[in-house]
Amino acid sequence: MEDILRPLYQERASHKDTLGILLIEKVVTNPKLTEDFDAILFVITENDDQKWTVKHYAFENQKAALHIVSKQQLKDWFTYGSNRKAIEWVIRGKSIFDRNEFIENFKEDLRQFPDEDRKKKMGLEFAKLIKRQEEGKSLFQASQYLDSFNHIVHALHHLARLAVIEKGFYPEITVWDQVKKMEPEFYKLYTELVDSKEPLEKRLELMLIASEFSLSAKTKLGSRHLLEVMAEKDTPWTYSELTNHNELKEYEVDLVVLLEHLIKKELLLVVEQETKGKAIYHRTYQSKK
Repeated sequence: MEDILRPLYQERASHKDTLGILLIEKVVTNPKLTEDFDAILFVITENDDQKWTVKHYAFENQKAALHIVSKQQLKDWFTYGSNRKAIEWVIRGKSIFDRNEFIENFKEDLRQFPDEDRKKKMGLEFAKLIKRQEEGKSLFQASQYLDSFNHIVHALHHLARLAVIEKGFYPEITVWDQVKKMEPEFYKLYTELVDSKEPLEKRLELMLIASEFSLSAKTKLGSRHLLEVMAEKDTPWTYSELTNHNELKEYEVDLVVLLEHLIKKELLLVVEQETKGKAIYHRTYQSKK
């Protein structure tokens, strides 16, 4: 396969802004790894003008996809987990071109998982966990058990990823294999929800209690990134200031529910500031010292 695709990747390797090229071949045990293509060529470039370009090729009754991704886009995917398939390709792919050991160094960063990246990743997973948990609880109280089940399963996935990150590892697509080894109690929670013969209502009731306890235990850890950013200034933050901060933009969809959770846990203060309207106040937020 590598020999057949050589003209494609050699042409890309000759570009001065190409940092590395990975080859991912289809395997019988996991054909979806390559999205049913026979091979994926994954090209990482320095050029940020085009964040992500995809081209499809056919050869000898087979097909291949060429993904050209900017270095910054790749880093964003790893930080925010917004393209988990690409993450798996980088982790599992074979390096066939590596300028100045860019790919090797990138993978080493993943293995080391620097504290700043880990802190931000935990914050984003925790925010998503809170939102899914609250939505699952609300639907359970409305007796919408199937919809509640969907949200609680997603909440457990975020809790699993949070647990893996806490141990210093990057969460892979097969995160439950990681959790089974690192945090068997979380794995047990998941299997009890999915495999138990108890009625769905009873399973959800028990799961909400257990996950609520786990969520409370992870609050300080999961909110560390947000609270540290908020501590950068002594005055309260407006909501728009938070969502426009470079470090916090990715929280935007889940930020409201996270703020309310931290207020409830007395880690944030609400500061009311006067407006021109009588008895109407701006609601601003400040981290507790």
